[in-house]
Amino acid sequence: MITLRSKREISLMQKPGAVVWEAHQAAAKLVEPGVSTMELENAVDAVFKKYDAIPLFKGVPGKIPFPAVTCISVNEEVVHGIPGSRVLKEGDIVSLDTGCKIKGWCGDAAVTHAVGAISEQAQRLLEITQGALQTAIDLMETKQRWSEVAIEMQRHVEESGFSVVTAFVGHGIGRELHEDPQVPNYFKESFLKDGDFQLRPGLVVAVEPMANIGKPEVKVTADHWTQVTCDGSLSAHFEHTLALTANGVEVLTGQPQKS
Repeated sequence: MITLRSKREISLMQKPGAVVWEAHQAAAKLVEPGVSTMELENAVDAVFKKYDAIPLFKGVPGKIPFPAVTCISVNEEVVHGIPGSRVLKEGDIVSLDTGCKIKGWCGDAAVTHAVGAISEQAQRLLEITQGALQTAIDLMETKQRWSEVAIEMQRHVEESGFSVVTAFVGHGIGRELHEDPQVPNYFKESFLKDGDFQLRPGLVVAVEPMANIGKPEVKVTADHWTQVTCDGSLSAHFEHTLALTANGVEVLTGQPQKS
């Protein structure tokens, strides 16, 4: 059941979205060779504590509860990487994915950063994956159904020679981190019969394309959380919480607008 949010409810989601944005900015300032992934985790955690925000990722159930407030994934790690003692080095790419809840409302966003100078191919991967997210932002207010958007996101990635990760999808978001609907970044025929949805004002979704330089297949590592590309190729991930309103798409986890 998809819940459409009122103008007031969307306005309440602006606060967690702004805090998620601030947390990302705090971590981004630290991304450079020689910095550990735990230092990035601590920067995000400090922002959440500043606003008494509830981290949405820490404690998520699994074979072991997820132990951090941020998923930090490096190079071939696609998503759900656990921060720790790993030190970033020149040429790495690092994805930060995090979310929080404030006064009962959630925000969720992800960004992939270059660590120092990176290869042209890695830079292209970042640009194309971020472009897939921008494609969704641009098209949500003009298309009728999500499948129409997903087709264009997939085309954007694949025409650039990369692959779309199909093991993970975006999601509705509001009172909980994961709500209906599922929001794929790719198209398949069965989706038209089971899962496609209308794009209507009040829809709030977390759209999060992931793209690989190589093949799309992923596998989980021994820590029970970190997902890596099966062929060892680089992967990138970008995400925003987006609200479709009568006036267009509002990026709730983007830079807050000055009043």
